[in-house]
Amino acid sequence: MDKLTIVILTKNEEQNIAEVINNAKKCTDKVLVVDSGSTDKTVELAKTVGAQVIYRAWDNDFSAQRNFALDKVETEWVLYLDADERLNDELIDAIKKATKKDDDIQYKIKRKSVAFGRKFNYGVLKPDFVPRLFRTQHVKWVNKVHEHPVCEDKAEILTGYIEHYTYTGWEQWLKKFDQYTTIWAQNAYENGKKTTLTKALFHAAFGFIQMGILKKGFLDGMMGFVMSLNHFFYTLMKYLKLLELQNKSKNVEQV
Repeated sequence: MDKLTIVILTKNEEQNIAEVINNAKKCTDKVLVVDSGSTDKTVELAKTVGAQVIYRAWDNDFSAQRNFALDKVETEWVLYLDADERLNDELIDAIKKATKKDDDIQYKIKRKSVAFGRKFNYGVLKPDFVPRLFRTQHVKWVNKVHEHPVCEDKAEILTGYIEHYTYTGWEQWLKKFDQYTTIWAQNAYENGKKTTLTKALFHAAFGFIQMGILKKGFLDGMMGFVMSLNHFFYTLMKYLKLLELQNKSKNVEQV
């Protein structure tokens, strides 16, 4: 009996879905796809390669999607995998061994990013460690965007890595840029966060310095510089959208 379910969130992922499910099935037969309204062949392809597919309407909340999936998981363990991610063979073996244990442990996994056709080693897309494998009853997710899990179990690191095939082109990057900055600003505004134009510029400038210099983005060459510059504009836009919401609220109050 499988002790692990792998959860994949999707919307219009027909280019990735069959490959990621087949990759996940090297660990377990239980693959749960939570689709948020795909208009392409994502759902059809997911079912064809043997995944269970459920639907939840998208409401600009990544944590809500992940927690919705969690409520449907019936196995002892759950692993979250994005449609543009792949588990390497060493990691697959480590996952199989980990889910045979009875210990209450959460596992972090090394993630390596590939963007615009090349690997990154520094800066914005440098390899990082992401918590992904949990006891099903021991985790919940928080934050609408850049969500993260809350789990009190001891953390360990699995061998192997996830390869993350993030941005394939600039059009895709721009769509995510707009989506993520909007969600962040709305969430920050709802939680009472305040900003000014000066603060927005400061945060953006610090973000550039952090990614380009402190995290050595310059060592990835010109693309490292470009990604650091992208981070400057991403950070600036988050705060400008928050400032816009503040100003709209003030205008309404004055009417």
